[in-house]
Parts: sequence; structure tokens; C-alpha cells
Amino acid sequence: MTATDPALTALAQGWCALSLLHGRIEAHTERALQSRHGLSVREYSLLDVLSRQHDGPGGHLQMKQVADAVVLSQSAATRLVTRLEDRGLLERHLCPTDRRGIYTNVTEAGLKLLEEARPTNDTALREALDEAAKNPELAPLVRAVENLKAPVPA
Repeated sequence: MTATDPALTALAQGWCALSLLHGRIEAHTERALQSRHGLSVREYSLLDVLSRQHDGPGGHLQMKQVADAVVLSQSAATRLVTRLEDRGLLERHLCPTDRRGIYTNVTEAGLKLLEEARPTNDTALREALDEAAKNPELAPLVRAVENLKAPVPA
């Protein structure tokens, strides 16, 4: 493929549209979460991911899994965990079977904040998607997002 190849151009345009949609959603949601709950989108996402952990085999996430879930590098995820831990929203403890492993759990305060912030996140997401749907380039992507189903655990 060359830079003038129509397929490459369409691919690049599709990627730009997807990037634009993501940016608009994230910016709108960020403003809502920050103003109402003092949370960034990443902090909200981390609390949400960690709140879904459970005790027992396979119940806790390793830091790499946490980083992948919130789309950050391991070092950035660790800094994010530390910030939330300093605010009393998360706590870390050693894995009982592997002393090298560290688990991160959401505290009661973190769960309470997450519960309070969830409607704000959902409303901001809906608002951002509704606004993006007015743009003919973004409307197909909005429909695709709305039609996605949550993956069923294996």
C-alpha cells in the first residue's frame, strides 16, 4: 500500500473518526467526574475494574492485568494505584501464596465513591454519545458502540 492508496486513506479516516469519538467521550466524562466526584476517568476506571475482583482462585488481578484493563503502562498504573491509596480509596496487601505478589483492593470509601460516581459516568457517556451521533462521520461508530455486548466470561 502507498500513502495515496484509497484503502489506506479510508482506514486512516476510520481511525481518525474513532479517535475523535474516544476523545470527545473521554473529555466529556472527565469533566463530569472531576466536577462532581473529584475523579479522573482513569481513576474511575481503576476503581470499577478493581471493584469486580473477588476472593478465591483467579479473583485478584496482577498489576499487569490492572494496567491492561485501564490502558496504562505498569508504571503509570502503579502511580495511579498509589494516588488512590493515598486518598484512602484503595489498599494493597501481599498475596498469601506468593510473597512477591501484591493485591490492590477497593476500600469501603472507594466503593462508596464509585457507587456515587457511576450514575454520573453513565449519564456523561450517554450525553457524549448522543452529541456524537449528530455528526454523520461519527454516527456509525456510535451505533456500533451502542450495539456492543459485554463479553461473556469463559
